[in-house]
Amino acid sequence: MNYLNLPLEQWTNSFVDDWLLPVTGDFFDAISDVLRTFVDAVTNLLIVIPPELMAVVLMLVAWKFSGKGLALFALIGTLYLGSVNLWEESMQTVAIVLVSTIISVLIGIPFGILAATNKTMATIVRPVLDFMQTLPSFVYLIPAILLFGLGNVPAVIATFVFATPPAVRMTTLGIQQVPADVVEASKTFGSTKWQLLYKVQLPLATPSIMAGVNQTMMLALSMAVIASMIGAPGLGSVVLAGISTVNVGLGLTGGLGIVVLAIILDRITQGLARKL
Repeated sequence: MNYLNLPLEQWTNSFVDDWLLPVTGDFFDAISDVLRTFVDAVTNLLIVIPPELMAVVLMLVAWKFSGKGLALFALIGTLYLGSVNLWEESMQTVAIVLVSTIISVLIGIPFGILAATNKTMATIVRPVLDFMQTLPSFVYLIPAILLFGLGNVPAVIATFVFATPPAVRMTTLGIQQVPADVVEASKTFGSTKWQLLYKVQLPLATPSIMAGVNQTMMLALSMAVIASMIGAPGLGSVVLAGISTVNVGLGLTGGLGIVVLAIILDRITQGLARKL
């Protein structure tokens, strides 16, 4: 079946070795330094805060947005993380998830707005999102390692690529689902395009946008174990260590930690969406 004998592997490697790394290496190094500083700052802040204080804050936030049930679960979950000595690893994972989610939202929502209001942009963005969502997540790790080395930074980059599409798609969907009569009424009263966007479309699209933020955060957390393969610290590295040593107990301990964080973050963001 080898009719064309297409040397895609050789072309790709030549492109990377002969042009990408020599020409853009300094640019990616600069991005890596900025991201590393940001991630380290967030990680150190979360670790420096006493666990007891962080647990109380988390409980209050959970109570505020999702009620007593989640507050009780947050108490039990934080007690679990502390009792199995995984508090620091949990904060490292939360830092990577938060930074990745912030970057994904800051980039994804504007692109979602552009795709909803501009047909040309929608035509460009749609296949890019399809590519990002269908490409196996492990494939993201190769260019991440190549361009950013090992550690937190490539984990954030790989997570960003994996988790951004829901933010873009849900923002686009939310704006497109704003009732046409509301849009027409706004235009009739003399609204400009910016006023229509910020005073009508975005407020009405907020539930859909927040659903996208929620999905982005969950996808970012789901990358925790995969990102540990490229040196990302946190609960993923605990699970990976359990897999490497066939230590079922260690893998279960780290896996339950990820489940605890996932449930708390998921319910808080859902509660925030309802409040908004």
